[in-house]
Amino acid sequence: MAKTLFDKIWDSHIVKSQAGHPDALFIDMHFIHEVTSPQAFDGLRKRNIPVFMPHRTRATADHNVPTKDQHLPIKDAISKFQVDKLTENTTAFGVELFGLGHPFQGIVHVIGPELGITQPGMTIVCGDSHTSTHGAFGTIAFGIGTSEVEMVLATQCVLQYRPKTMRITIDGKLSRGVLSKDIILYVIAQISAAGGTGYFVEFAGSAIRDLSMEARMTVCNMAIEMGARGGLIAPDEKTFEYVKNREFSPKAGEWDKKLAAWKNLYSDADAKFDKEYTFDAAAIQPMITYGTNPGMGVGVSDRLPLENEINPTELLSFKKSLEYMGLQSGQQMIGKAIDYVFIGSCTNSRIEDLRLVAEFVKGKKKADGVEVWIVPGSKQVEKQAQKEGIDKILKEAGMELREPGCSACLGMNEDKVPAGKYSVSTSNRNFEGRQGPGARTFLVSPLTAALAAVTGKVQDIRKFI
Repeated sequence: MAKTLFDKIWDSHIVKSQAGHPDALFIDMHFIHEVTSPQAFDGLRKRNIPVFMPHRTRATADHNVPTKDQHLPIKDAISKFQVDKLTENTTAFGVELFGLGHPFQGIVHVIGPELGITQPGMTIVCGDSHTSTHGAFGTIAFGIGTSEVEMVLATQCVLQYRPKTMRITIDGKLSRGVLSKDIILYVIAQISAAGGTGYFVEFAGSAIRDLSMEARMTVCNMAIEMGARGGLIAPDEKTFEYVKNREFSPKAGEWDKKLAAWKNLYSDADAKFDKEYTFDAAAIQPMITYGTNPGMGVGVSDRLPLENEINPTELLSFKKSLEYMGLQSGQQMIGKAIDYVFIGSCTNSRIEDLRLVAEFVKGKKKADGVEVWIVPGSKQVEKQAQKEGIDKILKEAGMELREPGCSACLGMNEDKVPAGKYSVSTSNRNFEGRQGPGARTFLVSPLTAALAAVTGKVQDIRKFI
C-alpha cells in the first residue's frame, strides 16, 4: 500500500494503537528549554520517578536569556529564576544542558539541526510550537504542552491522534530577492492562518527542492502558523550532506546504515493526501504582514485589501487588526516608516540569514532613528559570523551583532519593542503584544528587513538589488 512520508514515519513509531484512542508514539528526541519544563520536572518529583531515557532529551536556555552581557547575572528576576531552575532540574535528572556560557547554547530549533541531533526519520517534540522547524530534515516534529513534556520525560512516548495529511507543492523558480520566508508567508496568506488546521503538511515541488537546508527550516518553522500540526520536507542529498560530520551525527559504519534507511524516506508516487495545494513560485513576491496574524500578508508592493474584499465572517477581525496596527484598508505598505528592525528568532537567525544581511548592508549605514537588533540563533552561529567578519560589517553599518537567544521574537526577555512603535521583524508571529505590549509587528524576510534598516521604511527589495 502506498504511503506518504508522514505515514511511514508515524507508523514506524507507534508503540500502541487502539481504535477511537490516540496512538502511543515513541519519541526519538525531546528538546526542552526553561519556559515549559519546570512544571514537568516538578510532576516527576511529586511522583518520585526519573527521566526514563535522559540521553533522548537535550536542554538549552533560549527564551528568557538576555542578548547582551550574558556573562553577567540575568537582571530580570523571573527570567533568572526560570534559567536557574533549568540548570537545577537538568542536573538533578541527568539531562544534558547547553546553558548560558556553553559553546552549544542557542535557540532550541537552531542548535538541534546544527549539532546533528536532528536527523531524518525521527520523531521530535519540544514544549514549543515551532518545533515544526526540524521537519525540514524529513522528521515528524511538533510542539507539545507542559503535561505532555512530563509524559515524554517519564515514558519517552506521547499520546497523539493521527492528523490528516496535506501536500503543498511549489514549482518553478523564485524571482530575485524572494526568499523562503516569502514562500511561507505567501502560502499562509493564500490558505489563511487556519487553513492547515488538523493537518500535517508536506512541502514539495521544484522550488522547495532548490532551497538550502537552512531555507527549508524557515518554511517548516512557520507551518504551525497556518494552523498545521507541523510541516516536513522529504530528505535528499542536501539533507544528508548537511547532517554529515556534525557533533552528534552518526559516525563511521553507523552513518552508512542510517543513510541507507534515510534514502527510503519519501512519499510514494501514488500516495494519497487528504488535501493538496499547488502554487507557482514565479507568482511570489517579497511579502509583508499588515495585521495581527501571519495570514494577514500581502506582496510588499501591493495595497492592503479593501473591506469589500474581506470575507464577511472575518471583517470584524480585519478592522480590529488594522486599528491596532494604525493602518487603513487599501493602503500601500511601500514607504511606511518604521522604528525597529529585528533580525533573528528560530525562523531566521542562522548563518545564511546573517550572510544575506551582511552582504546587503555592507558599505551602507542604518537609517537615523531606527533601532536595529541582529541576534544570532546560537553560539556557533555567532562564532561563525565573527570568523567571517560579519560582526565588523554590521558595526560599520551602525548595527550590532548581539549574543544568541529568542530575543525580540516574544516579550519574555529584555528585548521588547515599545508600545505603538513599528517593528520590521524576521520572526514568526505578529500577534498583538507579541514583541512587547502595544508593539506593532510587520513580518518579512531577512533581505526586506535589512532594507528597512538602511532606509527606515518599508521598501521593495527587488528595486535595490
